Amino acid sequence: MRRAALLALVALALVAGTARADVFQVVPTTGTPFVPPPPAVPEQLDSAQLLGLWQGAGAEYGVPWQVLAAINKVESNFGRNMGPSSAGAVGWMQFMPATWMQWGVDANGDGVADPWNAADAIYSAARYLAAAGASTDLYRAVYAYNHADWYVQEVLAIAQLYGTDQTVAFSVDRMQQQLDAARQAVADAGDRVAAAEKQAAKWQRRADRAALLSDRLALQKQATLAAVRRDSAAHDLAKARRALEKAEQQTKAASFDPAVGGMLGAPAYSGGYVFPVGGGAGVVSASHTHHDYPAVDIAAPLGEPVYALADSVVVRSWSEPDPRCGIGLTLQAVDGQTWTYCHLSVLDPSVVPGTALSAGQQVGLVGETGDATGPHLHLQLQPATAWPQQEAWFQAFAGTAFSWQDGFDAEGAQSTPAVRGLAMAATPRPAPVFQVVPTPSQGVILFSRG
Repeated sequence: MRRAALLALVALALVAGTARADVFQVVPTTGTPFVPPPPAVPEQLDSAQLLGLWQGAGAEYGVPWQVLAAINKVESNFGRNMGPSSAGAVGWMQFMPATWMQWGVDANGDGVADPWNAADAIYSAARYLAAAGASTDLYRAVYAYNHADWYVQEVLAIAQLYGTDQTVAFSVDRMQQQLDAARQAVADAGDRVAAAEKQAAKWQRRADRAALLSDRLALQKQATLAAVRRDSAAHDLAKARRALEKAEQQTKAASFDPAVGGMLGAPAYSGGYVFPVGGGAGVVSASHTHHDYPAVDIAAPLGEPVYALADSVVVRSWSEPDPRCGIGLTLQAVDGQTWTYCHLSVLDPSVVPGTALSAGQQVGLVGETGDATGPHLHLQLQPATAWPQQEAWFQAFAGTAFSWQDGFDAEGAQSTPAVRGLAMAATPRPAPVFQVVPTPSQGVILFSRG
């Protein structure tokens, strides 16, 4: 009996090996939407390929290609930052999974509607905008893509910029890449200097307390090695500063255009004030509250520029990290209020006590020195008796220079990608269409939307 059962199992295995079994993996159409996983190597396209996709999708769906280019730039920086975002948006055009399941198309004909694929994502965005009425009301269509006025204004401004000359999109993008890389290099070098300085001080303190000469010498050796690393990082920092200065000079003239300036992280002005962190609402965010006392943590990528928030005078500055505040400064604004900045990666060498600063003058770069979790600028009044984010000038920048981390703008309207697609909810949903994607090695057939 046991031998017969074994032979039956062997026979079944042989049949399975010679004729594929009808085995299916079902991808649910309810609950959590199925979205293909991100590729191991993200797709990168050159300017001609991108222009061809924007123009092709725009022509097919009656959407200005410049708008598709602008959304592509704002959403994923031409495929260099495809998420998932904090709200769960993914891919070249940052679709929410549920919205992708409704509007995603297989534009490249490979059998899968894939938001990580440039062609699929750009054509899907064009389809979505067309359904939202792009041919008659472009503002409304872009607003349906992301329910925020600042977003629409930014997209349309960039689209207008691209419309003047097809080469503008890519020349500005190259400037932005060079500027971002230069800022990142300065921030990284600054962090290395601070870390090595901290280690050198730690080893020296231990050496000073050591009772035995042998222990003292060993600890002093460690302090010396840390000091060598600090000096090497300081050399790299000086070199990186020179490269950043050159990149800033190259972009200075172009940044006077508001659309270009926003892309390059130029300061945003309003009523005599400047938002203290550059980068724009797409990458900079703040909360309505702080974890333990009146202050605000303005989250931004490492290396984003930090500005004087008003015409002011430097009261204090420190380029060696404080244990809590890290690298920072205190300035007194022209209106008499005193502000402290913390956690910079580097401080501009010109920012010393007594220096007069003009609104929007760069004072350093965003970092995470001191007691910080992730890169951000900690901003507080001195003394901390009021919340910075409740100041009228601060709130005036909501949606333009930064976005609220809880997803609501100054008027209470939700402005995160989580709302994308809601405006289309009343549109009849097309009947499900499936593509068969064979995977011969496993004998499994996956179903995904076409």
